[in-house]
Amino acid sequence: MRTHSDEKPFNCTECGNYFRTKQYLKVHQRLHTGEKPYKCSQCDKTFSQSSHLKSHQRVHTGEKPYHCIVCKKSFSQQPTLLNHKRIHEKPFKCSQCGMTFAESGYLKSHQRAHTGMKPYHCNVCGRRFTRHGSLVLHQRLHTGEKPFKWSQCDKTFALSRYLQAHQRVHTGEKPYHCSVCGKSFSQQTTLLNHKRTHEKPFKCSQCDKAFAQSGHLKAHQILHTGEKPFKCSQCDKKFALSCYLKSHQRVHTGEKP
Repeated sequence: MRTHSDEKPFNCTECGNYFRTKQYLKVHQRLHTGEKPYKCSQCDKTFSQSSHLKSHQRVHTGEKPYHCIVCKKSFSQQPTLLNHKRIHEKPFKCSQCGMTFAESGYLKSHQRAHTGMKPYHCNVCGRRFTRHGSLVLHQRLHTGEKPFKWSQCDKTFALSRYLQAHQRVHTGEKPYHCSVCGKSFSQQTTLLNHKRTHEKPFKCSQCDKAFAQSGHLKAHQILHTGEKPFKCSQCDKKFALSCYLKSHQRVHTGEKP
């Protein structure tokens, strides 16, 4: 039997490759002829091999038979699983800082942070980028292209993450959780801003007070400097904070709080 031997008696007359069985040769020859005899019953796509059709059909069925033994995540195709496994393995290591990466391309892109090389430049504004993907996303600012569309409304988005964030407006999903108080948020940026209410990284140099946002610190510091930048247009009075001015203006307008 040729199954375990190295014998390859069947020759492709188009490219010269040899194959163990006549069936392997027949499948290979479809690369030259363009023949795709296997058609999906759910859509119009056709395939040169039955295995490719079977893999494609999982798009329609939702079947995910390939499982990661580390994190238990499931995938519809084996090559996708193999790429995913590299996230756990990360065999590509940066010699400058020791960071590891799942793919060589990610390492190569990362190394430009050390060299400062930015080979990709925008032909409209001249801005340069370390990664081609970053350039593609940037160019949408000039073209106005918004390829990501939500099926539930007419809104379109330049980036997939903007679409994902918008979808949560409809679904009500809040996947980002504060580890301190347990509060949930629909967007990661909102969570990061919220975390500052616990951390208060902006500290006053004049006293011990700390603030979650830089704007709040700036407003507080006026109390130390004595500065009163907010002037009433009806009289000569000045105030340190805009809220104080707004409250004062009710004296002129007769508005009741």
